[in-house]
Amino acid sequence: MPARPRLSQAAVEQRRQDVLRYVAGHEETRIADLADRFDVSLMTMHRDLDDLAARRLLRKVRGRAVAFPALTMETATRFREGSNLAAKAALCAAVAGRITPGSTVLVDDSTTLFPLAESLAGLDQLTVVTNSVGFAQRAGSAAGTDVTLLGGHYHSEFHSCTGPDVTRALSRIRADIALMSAAAVLEGRLFHPLREYAEVKEAMLASASTALLLVDHSKFGKTATYAYGTADAYQAVITDTSTPGAETAAIADMGVAVESVDPGEPAS
Repeated sequence: MPARPRLSQAAVEQRRQDVLRYVAGHEETRIADLADRFDVSLMTMHRDLDDLAARRLLRKVRGRAVAFPALTMETATRFREGSNLAAKAALCAAVAGRITPGSTVLVDDSTTLFPLAESLAGLDQLTVVTNSVGFAQRAGSAAGTDVTLLGGHYHSEFHSCTGPDVTRALSRIRADIALMSAAAVLEGRLFHPLREYAEVKEAMLASASTALLLVDHSKFGKTATYAYGTADAYQAVITDTSTPGAETAAIADMGVAVESVDPGEPAS
């Protein structure tokens, strides 16, 4: 039997993300069953699971792969930053041209915005204000960008800050534009599993002249514990072409512009 072609690192990572999603959907799965399902050797599956376990994305326990609790997987940065990367990059590329030199930009803790940091390089006298340590680290390396990290109660799982110190600081800021995402969207209503993060999003909206909502297809058709408004608080919603038509239609019916980006095609 001829040897299988060696996969690229990107293809290996995609398989590992698929394994992670499968385990999350089943709470726990035998490692042998995973090897059969993904048509790889038991040794390869062990390597995949060792990598995922080292990143604290799942646990290996006596021949089984075990998922973390659902709330942790919905919110913790380590789970979110590796998902739907092509869609996130396309959404950020679609809005990068709307950020002008000399402006003040609010960015929430959503990993959807992480690819935007690279686009900030070359924009002179740009001020970025964020509660996300991860985004601040990425944007801080761009020449000409001044980054303000909103300090408050630090959540290590989410690598970001919330609380009254954050919301008070936002009340004293007037930004040109806020770029934000949502954990869940159902028929134009926005939700987050954690109340304190919903409060930060509300404070950012109140502090910005213009706000854009960037949400990939995986967030639609879902709810979470805390509702914090609707999409009509934003000037536009940018999503990808895999988002269900009924969801985008509900937002359009609110009078909000909806822009759909194809992750397979770079934004102009």
